[in-house]
Amino acid sequence: MKICLSVLRTAFLLLSTIFLLTSCATWYQKSQKFQAAVTTGNFKEAQKLIDKTRSEAEGKNRFLYFTNAGWVYQMTGRYDTSNYWLNRADLYIEDYQKSYGAEALALVTNPEVKPYAPEDPEKVMVNYYKAINYIEEGDMESALVETRRINIKLNELNDKYGKRKNRYSNDAFAHVLMGLIYDATNDYNNAFIAYRNAALVYDSLYTKQFGVTMPESLRQDLLRTSWLNGFNDELDRFQNQFNMKYKHDPLGERGQVVVLWENGFGPVKDEWSINFSIIHGGGGLVTFQSSELGISFPFFLGGKSSSTSFGDLDFVRVAFPKYLVRPPVFNAATLSGGGLSKSLDKAQDVSALLVKTLNDRMLREMANSLLRLAAKKSLESVVRDQDKTVGALFSIFNAVTEKSDTRNWQTLPAEIWYTRMMLPVGKQKITLSTSSGGGYGKDYEIEVDIKKGKTTFVTFRSLEAGLPTSVSYK
Repeated sequence: MKICLSVLRTAFLLLSTIFLLTSCATWYQKSQKFQAAVTTGNFKEAQKLIDKTRSEAEGKNRFLYFTNAGWVYQMTGRYDTSNYWLNRADLYIEDYQKSYGAEALALVTNPEVKPYAPEDPEKVMVNYYKAINYIEEGDMESALVETRRINIKLNELNDKYGKRKNRYSNDAFAHVLMGLIYDATNDYNNAFIAYRNAALVYDSLYTKQFGVTMPESLRQDLLRTSWLNGFNDELDRFQNQFNMKYKHDPLGERGQVVVLWENGFGPVKDEWSINFSIIHGGGGLVTFQSSELGISFPFFLGGKSSSTSFGDLDFVRVAFPKYLVRPPVFNAATLSGGGLSKSLDKAQDVSALLVKTLNDRMLREMANSLLRLAAKKSLESVVRDQDKTVGALFSIFNAVTEKSDTRNWQTLPAEIWYTRMMLPVGKQKITLSTSSGGGYGKDYEIEVDIKKGKTTFVTFRSLEAGLPTSVSYK
């Protein structure tokens, strides 16, 4: 194959420029100013940074811009503005299409030159935050629409994966939230159905795969809505299953508060690498093999020059994404008020969902990464045949640009906890007391306006989190 040397040099300069723009830093390292602002609760500064980088709303990282903006505006109580940005994130997910030009460029550089493709848990957390905004605005019907969409979206996503489906195939907490909303609107029949669905998912999926057991509050709500609906058989069944005896406590002159506690920050992406042995076959066939992982990937690279592009290599390094978890500082919380005290229950481990979903798609990611390396080496071989100097430069370029996509939504919580409490009517002060295993804790006083027979929702976010650290989830 004849290639003009001037074209090769121009291409090399262009690729080098792109590499300099993407750099070797992870997305977490590149966004340190924003991270510093949000983790310290300086949302005024976070908004300034969002305004300053408004051009990113049209760039390859626009999903991350939309979600960060949506979260910051929610934290400052601007729910309409928050949903404006979250709706744009939602539309981005629906309209996301691969750019063939970006895909081709990614093959010879790295995946961060492409528009960001959100992880599946990130896609459904958009709907969670939209639901919270609607709850804050008192629009329960719209909030229900968003909670329903979570599991509809998960089903649609998993249908695309064939036999290699994600473990995260059903969201127990989405069913819980749906039940809480139905409950708040006195639709006890649908509330019961949602709670029962949640219980099934906790028992069949969440306990084993994500380490989250059925919340105590969910058990109590299942018993209560069974009784309210007159489902005596279901009430007996759940009393036996939970080893609990239900005694109805009517609201009477009281109201209720439901507290959702978002704890800490979710993981950040980093990268790791695997050394693959090179096995040369005939007719342009090359196989990448990892004896450590017991996997191999064959690739057909074409003619002689392509198949010999690995001729002087015994192994190659390939980069893959991984998560570094930011451990929550707090691991328990209690709600007190009106002479009562109740523990909050962990209902969602967002970090575990993200880490395990990435693990589940690792084989697909490995294939893409090896295809990228094969494309780089094939191009390098063709270039080297024409000009050894430019070929050597391409070889260096290939080595330094071998990196994975480390972008991710970094304002997500690590966990979501919740509880329900009955309180007297009127303005009440409740205290959320968070604690760590080491005895460190914080008390947060929250004022709520309790109305007779009504449910008031409170969402609280703890911003304390540990430094990113490696974790092993299987």
